[in-house]
Amino acid sequence: MITEFFSEMPALQKAFWYLSLFASLIFIFQTVMTFLGTDATADLDADFDGDFHDVEAPFELFSFRNLINFLLGFGWTGVAFYGKVNESILVIMSFVVGVIFVGIFFFIIKQILKLQEDNTFNIKTTLGKNAVVYMTIPGHKMGSGKVQISVNGSVHELEAVTEQEKKIYAGNNVKVVKVEDQILFVEKI
Repeated sequence: MITEFFSEMPALQKAFWYLSLFASLIFIFQTVMTFLGTDATADLDADFDGDFHDVEAPFELFSFRNLINFLLGFGWTGVAFYGKVNESILVIMSFVVGVIFVGIFFFIIKQILKLQEDNTFNIKTTLGKNAVVYMTIPGHKMGSGKVQISVNGSVHELEAVTEQEKKIYAGNNVKVVKVEDQILFVEKI
């Protein structure tokens, strides 16, 4: 029955069906593997050497996943519109839809990447912020103490010194005025 279905088709229509079915099976496999938390690429690395002059892209244009996305759009457009338009126009239209599928994938990935947040602590972000003295800070050139400071919703205990002559006692509020070598320079508020 299936062989009869394909045997009566012209070559171009068969090609569209074969491409769309192949791409659909691989796409379903990739999707299932993604939801299971495994990498569905099966170590398919393309050895492509191109000079893109420091192009920063979160994903590769020439990847197996993008090939499958292109073939999905190309194949199913050909299947859906075969016999309704001229074959030359059909191939061009299928190519354009395949490129649109890859573009949609890029757009979706770009939106997902916007959800990423870098919460890496950078001591420079403490500059200008208020803190509470945790361990008394001796006066100028007499040693260091510790402060507790909140950055991005996380409290950090950091080493602090002051250039003021008087010591700053625990519990006092201070402001970070300078950061050098992972040490905060603070002034009493």
